[in-house]
Parts: sequence; structure tokens; C-alpha cells
Amino acid sequence: MSDDLEPITPSAAVERHLDAVEYDGADWTHTSHKSELRPFVEWCREEGGIDNLNNLSGRDLYDYRNWRRKGGYSNGQDDELARKTVHSNLSTLRAFLRNVEDIGAVPEELYLSVPLPELSDDDEVSDSKIVPARVPPILDYLERYEYGSRDHAIWVLLWRGLRTGAIRAPDIGDLDTGTQEPGIRLKNNPEEGTRLKNAEKSARFVRLTERDAKVLEAWIEGPRPDVTDEYGRHPLIATNQGRASASCIRDAVYRWTRPCARGEECPHDRDPETCEATEHSSMSKCPSARSPHDVRKARVTKFRNDGVPRPVVSDDLDASEKILDKHYDRASEREKAARRWDIIRRNSDQ
Repeated sequence: MSDDLEPITPSAAVERHLDAVEYDGADWTHTSHKSELRPFVEWCREEGGIDNLNNLSGRDLYDYRNWRRKGGYSNGQDDELARKTVHSNLSTLRAFLRNVEDIGAVPEELYLSVPLPELSDDDEVSDSKIVPARVPPILDYLERYEYGSRDHAIWVLLWRGLRTGAIRAPDIGDLDTGTQEPGIRLKNNPEEGTRLKNAEKSARFVRLTERDAKVLEAWIEGPRPDVTDEYGRHPLIATNQGRASASCIRDAVYRWTRPCARGEECPHDRDPETCEATEHSSMSKCPSARSPHDVRKARVTKFRNDGVPRPVVSDDLDASEKILDKHYDRASEREKAARRWDIIRRNSDQ
């Protein structure tokens, strides 16, 4: 251990790191780092015997990687974690060690000793998705039975392609429904808790259909609570406590991607009377439940299937064409072939 280091427990170091992330980054970054560093703190306490982070070594990091890979801290399961999950976990650990190096918690460049597994193209792409055809019935249900509700407003913005951070960021004044070109302005305000994914690059005006604009108007004029956030702003998507959290938006997606919530028969042969996924705290455990990110993928796939050019989708949804192709467009091989064929037919003399 270097004499220049100052003793600190793993949990205290993580708390300092999370404070820095919360100040500098987006809400989703803080949430993901908090979740992904929890196993490391557990390993230090229960497996590694490390109560002072100054003593952490490259060998310890190797042992932690193996423990995590073999399912350590995975709800008691012994199955190995997916390579991508391990990579994500260790990438966060590397960022954490690089950060706390500045406060004398670990030796210089220890973060370089974190053994990251190599990922193939298949490893890097999430298999979680929702096919585009599943979304319109959900929107139809909300329009019929939950018109103008907060969940309806969230789904309207989500299906427009907005990320979770962009859904919770706007204030009422950012919504323009008084013209023939309704839309919503997305602003980057990190100092007031509404940082957009790509900061100023994500700031833009997004057009809305008149139908969607009317839903948002109905939400504002109806059930939206008359509240301000801690900065005195009037959030568009609000709860009784103020601006809606990311978890509030996730819950709105988990809730309505469950078939039973819409009165449909369970495709998983579960009894709604006993199924744990009918409980609010366990909605995500339904095999049909999907995340906001999955719905955004479906939006991209729908745009591309409808023939919207890749550069237009990239600009409108604030994602590079490379990222769209790799992580968002989940079309099948047949769907992609159909796109190419449509272009060929339109441009062919035959």
C-alpha cells in the first residue's frame, strides 16, 4: 500500500463516486453505477476481506471478475452471467476506480488492471426487444380506457422515440400545441436535474402529430397535478411529488406491456390471482414486460420498415447511424430484405 493513500472503506468510496456521478451525469448513469457497484461492495465484504480500498490489488480484481462471472451476487443463482453483463459490470468498476484514484483511495492506474472480457458483435447487442406490432394495441387501449392519463402521455412520447431522460425533461412551456405544427422542445439542463443523453447535442425540437398533441393537452388540463419541481419548474410529466422519476416512466412501460393489465389472456399460462408480476413492485418479472429502451428499439425498427431514411431517423431520434444499426434496429432478416427489395423495385426499370 502506498504511503500517499488515505484509508477508506469500499462502501464509502462508492458513495463518494455516486455523489460525483449524480452531480456530473444523467440520472440513468447514477442509477446504473449504483446497481453495478453493489456486487463489488458485497464481494469486498464477504469474499475479498477488503475493508480498506487502499489494499485492493490487480489479483483481487481478477478474483472479483471470476466470482462475478460465475454468478456471484446473482440472487443466489449459480449460473454464469452473460459476457455482456460481466463486461458492463467491470466497465463500471473501471470508471469507479479511475474516479476514486483522484481522492487517494487506490494506487495510480489500478483501473487498468480490471480484466474486461472481449465482446463479439453478437455479445454487444441486447436480445431484449418488443416487436413494433405490439405497440399500437397498447396505445389503442390507453386511448380508450386511460385517455389523457400520465401513462398515456408517457407512451405517446415514448412511441415518438424519446428516451426516458427526454420524456421527463420538458416543462409545460416546452410543449407547443397552439400552431399547425405541434411539437415539443427538448432542452439540456444538467444543473437542474434534467440532463439529456448527449447533452447539448440532444437538444432539439421534436414534431408531434395533432392526435398526440391533444393527448398531452388532455393530460395537462386534466389529471396532471399542479406541482413544481425543486427548481420551481413546471414539469410536463409530473407526479404529486414533482417531476416524474425514471422509475416512474419505466413502471408505465412495464405495466402496459403485461397482457393481463389490458384484460388479455396470459400467454405464459399464469394465473393472475397468484402471479407475482401482477404486484406493482414485481411488474418487470412478467416475461412479456419490456423496458422503455425496448420500445425505442421498436420505434426505430418501425421507421426503417416504413422506409424512413437512416439519416432522418438518426437526426430525429438523436442517435448515430452506426448505433441505430447495431443496437436499435431489430428487424428480422426478412424485414431487412423487404426494405432493400422495395428500394430496388422503385429504382428499377424492370
